[in-house]
Amino acid sequence: MRKVVFAGCGGITKAWMNAVQDFDDVTVVGLCDLDLPKTKAFSEQWNLPSAIRGNDLEKVIKDTGADTVFDCTVPSAHKSVTLAALSSGCDVLGEKPMAESLSDAKQMVHMAAETGKTYAVIQNRRYNPDIIRYQKALRQSEIGAITALHADFFLGAHFSGFRTQMDHVLLLDMAIHSFDEARFLSGCDPVAVTAFDWNPKGSWYRHGANAVAIFEMTNGLVFSYRGSWCAEGLNTSWECAWRATAEKGTVTWDGFREVTGEFVADDEGFIRKTHSIELGDAEHIEHHSHAGVIREFLDSLETGTTPQTHCTDNIKSVAMVLAAIRSAEKGKRIEISV
Repeated sequence: MRKVVFAGCGGITKAWMNAVQDFDDVTVVGLCDLDLPKTKAFSEQWNLPSAIRGNDLEKVIKDTGADTVFDCTVPSAHKSVTLAALSSGCDVLGEKPMAESLSDAKQMVHMAAETGKTYAVIQNRRYNPDIIRYQKALRQSEIGAITALHADFFLGAHFSGFRTQMDHVLLLDMAIHSFDEARFLSGCDPVAVTAFDWNPKGSWYRHGANAVAIFEMTNGLVFSYRGSWCAEGLNTSWECAWRATAEKGTVTWDGFREVTGEFVADDEGFIRKTHSIELGDAEHIEHHSHAGVIREFLDSLETGTTPQTHCTDNIKSVAMVLAAIRSAEKGKRIEISV
């Protein structure tokens, strides 16, 4: 049984609590938030009268005897929460992004290694049956090696709270999902990026609600991203709309259920004849989204395996975000090294 403390009791915790309702190896023993009334509201909402509440994470961990921390704080708090939890002997599963700087992320990875504890990050898009189906389609031999991957993200997301005041809000708070998806789908890692972000007329965010980025990846792959968090109408899915071009074909995923692909059927003609790729059904996975990440994290603690969203891997996705922000600020190509 894992004894869990929630660090941060804001709105995102709903997705976490909904996910763990069916897990009989989790008990929430503590709630921590700088705003103490939020811990009380959390306790009442989820019927946790025995959970110890406080605004000092290390004290809550000590008082509860917790062995696990779920970090649901704002991005600026992730470093301090993670370091405090790891140094207190807890394994940590945290919200994205890992940190607001690469040096902070490296410090967090180092602390996890030093303490021998597991630190992983919520990258819930990886636990979607349709993205797994798309990933398998990209590996079909008929299309050959992927040479370019393109993602479109356009949503009119009317958040309130901290996101409306963030610098580079789309790149820092949301694009991590798309960039991590690109790594998951392609099996490639970042080499360099050229990016630009801006805040268009009519935006309800303070800064950077729109962005474009072109990543140079390993294996010669190019990944392009176009996104907006203040695009009204014709919304994409939260998972993006994707197009992958390969040596001998193309495969698309609309971000919902539709995966389609074609490959070249002969070697003659100005525009070559193509055939449709035969695609199987979406793979059945028992736990989706947040539940999938949390379940794999909990299982890894029992088996000693490494979850796929472990900090040592996820830092590569964070590096993409931070390099894109630096490129947008500097107006130049930025090399990426982790």
